Amino acid sequence: MYKVLVLAYYYPPMGLSGVQRTLKFTKYMHKFNWQPTVITAGNVAYYAHDLSLLKEAEEAGVEIIRTGAFDVNSLLGAKYKTVNMPKEFLRKLFSKLSKTFFIPDNKNSWSKKAYKAAKNILSTEKFDIIYVSIPPYSQFLTAVKLRAEFDIPLFVDYRDLWYDNHFAFYVTPYHKYKHKKLEYNALRNSDKVVAINRRIKEKILLTYPFLDYEDVIILPHGYDPEDFRQSEVIKRSSGKMKLTYSGIFYENITPEFLLRAFKELTIENPQIASQIELEFIGHLRDENKKLIMELNLSEFVKEQGYLEHSEVVKYLVSTDVLWMMIGNISNADTISTSKLFEYFGTRKPILGCVPDGAARNALLEYGASFIVYPDYVKDIKDTLLEIYKLHKTKSLPVPNEDFVLKHDRLFLAEQLIKEFQFHLRA
Repeated sequence: MYKVLVLAYYYPPMGLSGVQRTLKFTKYMHKFNWQPTVITAGNVAYYAHDLSLLKEAEEAGVEIIRTGAFDVNSLLGAKYKTVNMPKEFLRKLFSKLSKTFFIPDNKNSWSKKAYKAAKNILSTEKFDIIYVSIPPYSQFLTAVKLRAEFDIPLFVDYRDLWYDNHFAFYVTPYHKYKHKKLEYNALRNSDKVVAINRRIKEKILLTYPFLDYEDVIILPHGYDPEDFRQSEVIKRSSGKMKLTYSGIFYENITPEFLLRAFKELTIENPQIASQIELEFIGHLRDENKKLIMELNLSEFVKEQGYLEHSEVVKYLVSTDVLWMMIGNISNADTISTSKLFEYFGTRKPILGCVPDGAARNALLEYGASFIVYPDYVKDIKDTLLEIYKLHKTKSLPVPNEDFVLKHDRLFLAEQLIKEFQFHLRA
């Protein structure tokens, strides 16, 4: 059996969507004669923890090595583990302070510990591939050092851009220069780059012309059919049409425009609005709850709170329509959230409030979608009305099945393994 060493700070039992791509890749590797060993964070404080995801990794036989560190999350983790998200203005402030003082990111301390753990295991066991998922970007630098010392092919998986990504903040020109130089050197010493969508691939190739087109492959996010096979449909007491969102709100991802659109619907078409329920799965921030109260929408909104992923899927398959949004920010065209691709696995209609770019293109290919720009309140209201009318006549669109099947996690893991095979060394 071949062996791959995986560096992934974000991995179960941490929850939320950021951990799932690496989890699902490692879950299915053994089916193709590859054994993953994952070096990940120790007991860290995080916004959500999900033991059902950890169980998936353990049952798949993934070897997990946990390393502590001296970053804030690790220091808080021993006492608090799951922590509440701060108010958005505080989160942004902390983020900017972190990006001012830590280059490339505030996981430098953990990455150094991960390097020591990786060096120990690579000194005693033979591995065929090193695979690193970014962000955090500091672990990419760690992977490059390991590649140089042990002469093992390195794969880097871009879940987001590094240089000039949509959350980038460069307090001085030096910060911007330093990030680009670090990424340039890291890519120079990588064997294969994986990107989640074409927009990210194109921007990497444009920024670093030394890379050839074949150096960067696209493996999109996906959904796990096992999650849906094991999921039960939740019985509903209401005959209302349910519109469901799963996830958290931060930065440019906000329910504000949907809520304002729905408020207009309650004024213009109160009878129709009374037959629609807005369901939120995950943490609603205090400012979100305040807006719901200000708009007098409490009777239309149902908050489920944070649920383990296995429970979330039950709600997704039980709803009528799913909703997602991406706001208008720099490089928003490169964002294609993993949430969207899990939505595809439900084969439910999707209301996508997104700008032009990767997510919009995916929704168009999916077919069972209603697409509007994220902050066009009137268009969102009109689309809600259209969706309701189609729902009442049982005329909601169905997805392109061929497109859906291409995003099966097992199929995507197989494509990654094929790329591993091409880079095996004698």
